[in-house]
Amino acid sequence: MGGRVLSPVLLVGAGTGEATCGILYLAGYLRRGGIEAFVRLYDGDETEAEVTRTFESLLRRVRPKLVGISLKWFHHVDRALLIARTVRRLDPSIRIVVGGNSASYWWKELSGYDSIDHIVLGDGEVPLLALCNGEEAPPNVVTRSPDGRPRRLPLEYVQRATNTDDIYYSHFNDIFLSQMDQHSFSGWVAPGKGCGENCLYCGGARGNQKADFGRAKPFLRAEENVRRDHQEIAGRTWQMRYDFAGSTAGFLSSTWAGVDLSRHCCTYFLWGVPRVELVAALAATFQRVYMVIDIGCFSEQQRLEQMGRGLLKPCAKDRELLEVIDACRKYPNLDIEISGIGGLPFASKATLAEELRLVERIIGLDCVVGYQRLEAQPGALVTQHPARFDMVTEAKTFAEFLDYFERREPGDVSVPMIRFRDAGLEAAVQHTSDRVDALAWKHRDSRKSVAIQGRTRLRNTAPWTQRFTLGEWLGSHRAPAKLAGEAVTVLRSVDGITMSCAPSVSPKRFSDPTLTQGEDGAILLAALAAFEHPTTVSSAVSKLGAKARLDPHSAREVIDHLVDGRFLQPA
Repeated sequence: MGGRVLSPVLLVGAGTGEATCGILYLAGYLRRGGIEAFVRLYDGDETEAEVTRTFESLLRRVRPKLVGISLKWFHHVDRALLIARTVRRLDPSIRIVVGGNSASYWWKELSGYDSIDHIVLGDGEVPLLALCNGEEAPPNVVTRSPDGRPRRLPLEYVQRATNTDDIYYSHFNDIFLSQMDQHSFSGWVAPGKGCGENCLYCGGARGNQKADFGRAKPFLRAEENVRRDHQEIAGRTWQMRYDFAGSTAGFLSSTWAGVDLSRHCCTYFLWGVPRVELVAALAATFQRVYMVIDIGCFSEQQRLEQMGRGLLKPCAKDRELLEVIDACRKYPNLDIEISGIGGLPFASKATLAEELRLVERIIGLDCVVGYQRLEAQPGALVTQHPARFDMVTEAKTFAEFLDYFERREPGDVSVPMIRFRDAGLEAAVQHTSDRVDALAWKHRDSRKSVAIQGRTRLRNTAPWTQRFTLGEWLGSHRAPAKLAGEAVTVLRSVDGITMSCAPSVSPKRFSDPTLTQGEDGAILLAALAAFEHPTTVSSAVSKLGAKARLDPHSAREVIDHLVDGRFLQPA
């Protein structure tokens, strides 16, 4: 590498939507190390032509010497390779690096692609900075030897509680390429890293953590650094999201010290039943809390069987789960989702009946149910050895996973599944799964349903409205220079749904799928303005007829749309 410093750096995620928060931690670390790092956080491209156009503009703006691609999730492997090929074609001089959980697991296969120069294994901060600084032997990095064969260096850099004082969010004013990117950030904070469990369905379980990251045990980050995360992002996001099992009320309360989160929402993905102190701390700190409690599966018999065999993390018995739900009822600002997987090993007629009974009981308590069939994850025990459980998998090898995802149509989010070899059992499992899905979605829809009549009084409840220029919102690399000064009004609903309206930008002059443009944008803003104060639907329909020339039917459609998105709610 000749000691050449590689800066600027562009970090992107391999999937569509919001990239992992990992690239934000990496970007801040690189900035503090003297490297000019940028992130492209949001990706809405669907076709290969759109990917090409986006990276043409990104590369012109950033002029990166290195592009880092975060391949955390396995179902983004085809996207990562497409991005790598695109960047290589557009500018062969750029060094291309991939990293993340899936990149670390599939490093041998990925190292065979000419469009990838390096693969960072495990934790990425020190290795990536070493690559950027031109060091000859950056730790944890797969490079190519002179004969073209991949050369894997040892996992010398493994993050633990003792060596992560320099890992925290920073430079949020500098790393984003657009306001849309910054406002796409969902507020993820990592209280810790790693996993100490070996759930049979998970590709990120303890065994793979040890192999791919060199980390056999999870750890909590230093309180001071998690507090720095909160301080950096609190003014820039509407919610905080967590998913680490080891956080206690005392630990999190310390990391919240000095940060006002009373108007923020919180989403917490718990790997087990929370302690009552943690529930109380969340409810007291945030305006609204949404807790997702993972119980493995909805059959207690099946759950206990897997736990007894060491194939599932510690999960609650039904009685313990119901006690927690009951204890949470005293917090009016807290909602609960109970999450589980259908079609796990050891299913039977009896366990399927148990699943259905518990789901019905949970819905009867007005808790949301999160449910999905067992999917194939690379490296998971049941994916690698399905026959051991009398099951079959739709993908096991790198080639099989890649082929599956390359065949998907744009917008398809399906993944390879694992099913029972016994056709009768598989049919029964699928029948139960269909029934649970129907119950869960019917309940979700009923919770959001608002009966709207002419006399119903509604109010604009969007808690956040800001105005930007088109150039600020989309970024100078994406907005045409001649339209960069046009106004964009951006609103967020109480559920975090973002709507961006550009009424002065005709789609004939410039079109962007993230914007509601021209007359459509003007109508939405007019509808919201009609409900600035509590107003009946009939009165607003009349106003929209006079101001926006909408017929009553169209006006009601617009109002219903805004109610569905929770921009308008009963006064």
